[in-house]
Amino acid sequence: MKHFPIFLAVEGRGIVLSGGGDAALAKLRLLLKTEGRITVFAASPAPEIENWAAEGRLTLKRRPLAPGDTRDAALFYAADEDEAEDARTSAIARTDGALVNIVDNLEDSQFITPAIVDRDPVTVAIGTEGAAPVLARSIKADLEARLPATLGRLARIGKAFRKAVEVLPMGRRRRDFWADFYFNEGPRALEDGGEVQVNNALQTLLSKYENASDREGHVAFVGAGPGDPELLTLKARKALDAADVVIHDRLVTPEILELARREAVLVNAGKEGFGPAMTQEEINALITHHAAQGAQVVRLKGGDPTVFGRLDEEIEAVEAAGITWHIVPGITAASASVASIGQSLTQRGRNASARILTGHDMKGFADHDWQALARPGEVAAIYMGKRAARFIQGRLIMHGAARGTPVTVIENASRPDQRVIGTSLDQLSQDLDAAKVTGPALLVYGLNPRAAQAQILHNKQELA
Repeated sequence: MKHFPIFLAVEGRGIVLSGGGDAALAKLRLLLKTEGRITVFAASPAPEIENWAAEGRLTLKRRPLAPGDTRDAALFYAADEDEAEDARTSAIARTDGALVNIVDNLEDSQFITPAIVDRDPVTVAIGTEGAAPVLARSIKADLEARLPATLGRLARIGKAFRKAVEVLPMGRRRRDFWADFYFNEGPRALEDGGEVQVNNALQTLLSKYENASDREGHVAFVGAGPGDPELLTLKARKALDAADVVIHDRLVTPEILELARREAVLVNAGKEGFGPAMTQEEINALITHHAAQGAQVVRLKGGDPTVFGRLDEEIEAVEAAGITWHIVPGITAASASVASIGQSLTQRGRNASARILTGHDMKGFADHDWQALARPGEVAAIYMGKRAARFIQGRLIMHGAARGTPVTVIENASRPDQRVIGTSLDQLSQDLDAAKVTGPALLVYGLNPRAAQAQILHNKQELA
């Protein structure tokens, strides 16, 4: 991030612009929405600028900018549409201590003006650091359509009422009050009776929340999916937005954690097979402790919480503590992995069932019905199989599995650094060692990547 987004206080402060043409007009239409003191330096200003000056909306100086003219300015815009003049005026402004923007010159500017969605006092700023202005305009158009024009009126009324709401304790009850106002009672009151009705609704709502007890703690067991934030469900996004505490495992990506509220407490309770880890008892205690304090807790697990996530143990601990809970399923690593290789877990004429297995359990490498799995056409998604690869390979071959049975290893499924390794049962452990797989990986037994499968079919046709 080369430009850090902030909102600069300009009320009563000087904003100076040099230029009187089209570039100056474009900036001034935006700047005139502020409460800054605007001064324009232009020897030949456009008629619109002259009209704004006549209306008292800005001060017009019909001459070029000179040293000292920007001494009290917070911001300066060089909009002369002349490279030499822009360089001269921006040098003056820098010397005087103003922040400088040179129109259409990102490299020499100290700040940039984003695309803005104006629902005063609610302002949405969209910046692309000059990389994609068309994209910024598209996002702006989308937000303009989605944000109701009444949003600004509600925000102004709410701002005036903030002092009264301080009678509510900081934290969840106060946040719930404002959420109720902006998304339920406020819009309804504004539609029914205008601003007078909105003020009445605020008073009624405040009385309701003053007399309410603090909300009881609750636990949401949420599936974070395989890692791509775009694969997170809408219900999971809502749970993260409401969470006071997020207790996550090591498979949850930073991009997904970024979606939690900024005020939320993030706790890494990650485990790694055969390595140092927080015990399950410690995780259970952590979940129940925060929920017992009245927090809305999200227990965030990679993939789906119902698949190898020790969900039952955590639910039992939560229920024993008398805490309510619910489950938000996520896209499993198995689904994301087979999707990434263009395959499906089941196929008519090949296999009517698919297995979801773990490579190791609490006692070590996990044993399964190897004889059944070794039959031709069987398909299995094997979790936690990296370290158990040689064990799995030996057991299957011992029970009659064909050595050429395809196995595909998907590392970091759905993420930008996803890697697909196509191998066979005979070469599985050797190819895994050679590939130096370090990220979370899932073994798909019985399936090739789609492209490889197409090549195999082509070769068979040539041999026939």
